Amino acid sequence: MNKDKIKRFDFAKKPISPTPIMWLAKWIISWPDLRKRKLKLEKVNMKGLKGPYLLLVTHSSMVDFNIMAKATHPHRINNVMTLEGFKTYTEPLMRSLGVLGTRKFITDTNLIKNIKYCLHDLGNIFVLFPEARYSLDGCTSYLPDSVGKMAKLMKVPVVVLKIHGNFVTCPQWNKKNKKTYVEAVMEQIVTAQEMKSITAAQINERVREHFQYDDFKWQYDNKLKIDHPTRANGLHSLLYKCCECGTEGKMYSEGIRLWCDSCKKSWVMTEYGRLEAEDGRTRFAHIPDWSNWERECVRKEIEEGTYYFEDDVRVETLPNAWRFYKQGKGKFIQTPTETIIRCKYYGEDYELVRSAKSLESMHIEYDYLGHGDCVDVSIPDDSFWCYLSKRDVITKISFATEEMHKLAVK
Repeated sequence: MNKDKIKRFDFAKKPISPTPIMWLAKWIISWPDLRKRKLKLEKVNMKGLKGPYLLLVTHSSMVDFNIMAKATHPHRINNVMTLEGFKTYTEPLMRSLGVLGTRKFITDTNLIKNIKYCLHDLGNIFVLFPEARYSLDGCTSYLPDSVGKMAKLMKVPVVVLKIHGNFVTCPQWNKKNKKTYVEAVMEQIVTAQEMKSITAAQINERVREHFQYDDFKWQYDNKLKIDHPTRANGLHSLLYKCCECGTEGKMYSEGIRLWCDSCKKSWVMTEYGRLEAEDGRTRFAHIPDWSNWERECVRKEIEEGTYYFEDDVRVETLPNAWRFYKQGKGKFIQTPTETIIRCKYYGEDYELVRSAKSLESMHIEYDYLGHGDCVDVSIPDDSFWCYLSKRDVITKISFATEEMHKLAVK
């Protein structure tokens, strides 16, 4: 396949307002699910605000889109979706819904221009998920400084929609939707008047303050009971490092249990999202405390210069919104300063290098569409999806990417 003959996605194409039929269909699809969940939606400082404004939404599952549709009803919205989402739902459908396509963790000037167009020419609400990926542990993910700069550039009010319950009902490492209660708070955090004098740094401070969430804590505090018999399935993908013996890649989970195959330590995940060691000695009852410990371990490796990851991977590329192209076997490498992919690229030898400074976070997928765990690294006109051969490594890769970036921009 000649790469020069492959049609690429047109990121410069102007978006449209959602067509009335598509807008109605989206509402009809969203409403029954939210009714079953008994959604509680609170609005703060929103009186009289109809748009245009920038809506920033926390991101834990696909149900976020249903709640976002409910919160903004009956006003018109545009939002962003990455190209694999366009591929799943088709480009014509997504464009008719007013959705803009993008790639994760690259500089996208067309996206900025089109957001401005949606706000100021179409007069719509524009929805962004600034974490740019699903939360891994039910807590706030990485928020880039560019959020404040972009908001300042748009010169419209800023609203935050913080959602609770979406993560614990359907975490990415356990995609069985338990359809439990959810609630959300929608709050205007920067008014039109404030936008005239506030700085980008001050906007970032407010965004980070209002984006603080911990879904496991919320579940436990509110005694939301999730008694699903397989609620711990996949938990080892997040908790890949045993907190008892320190071994990586030997954790397993099934049903309501998590265990280490190296030291044989085991835990039960309770109906309220807590961990209890079966021997009675629990180090981390709160799951995010365990994942934060893992992140600290990765950070120490990076700071000491000992972090290194290499794996044989199966590479597929996504230059457009309708087809993945198989590139065969390749190598995925991470050092404390860069991420490297080596592979055949449409028949030619290719090396992609993203420095730690340029790559602020990593898009990962647990068992994507049943094809295996993968990481996605993009350049402006293509995305490299690397399916790893080693088990339970993508969470560590994600942590490492963010910690490498933090150190690089200090």
